[in-house]
Amino acid sequence: MTDIEKVIEQRGLWFEEMEPGVRYLHRPGRTITEADNVLFTTLTMNTQALHLDAAFADAQPPFNQRLVNSMLTLSTLVGLSVAQLTQGTIVGNLGFSDIAFPRPLFHGDTLYAETVISEKRESKSRPGEGIVTFAHTGRNQRGDIVATASRKTMVRKQPASEEC
Repeated sequence: MTDIEKVIEQRGLWFEEMEPGVRYLHRPGRTITEADNVLFTTLTMNTQALHLDAAFADAQPPFNQRLVNSMLTLSTLVGLSVAQLTQGTIVGNLGFSDIAFPRPLFHGDTLYAETVISEKRESKSRPGEGIVTFAHTGRNQRGDIVATASRKTMVRKQPASEEC
């Protein structure tokens, strides 16, 4: 057995590493199944027939099929960004705004996420932390935009002991 000389722990970016205007492509994507949609919809007590009742949804134009719950789309969009951007470095979400769903997702669609850091500033009240705004975009496997959202977060600054 050899001695371990270097250890790397996966984490998101520290506040100092986040650059406004940079676009992060989060991979892999996530294919949303019927089971995902039904489970999420029932766990969140959303009884909307467009998510649960195939016979009802099939008769409803313009899509004539069940839609993936838009809150599942939003949650997955944000979740796809975590490993690359905020794993272990986020303090918490401060708010969401400008949420839109220009096209629906359907069972079997794959959601791909990308994020642009649209703004950042040091916290005025919490030393060691900064406020970062993310512009998230979700696309299906054809490249159609299915969701957008702005998310404001509190992110930790890099501890002095971890600076290079």
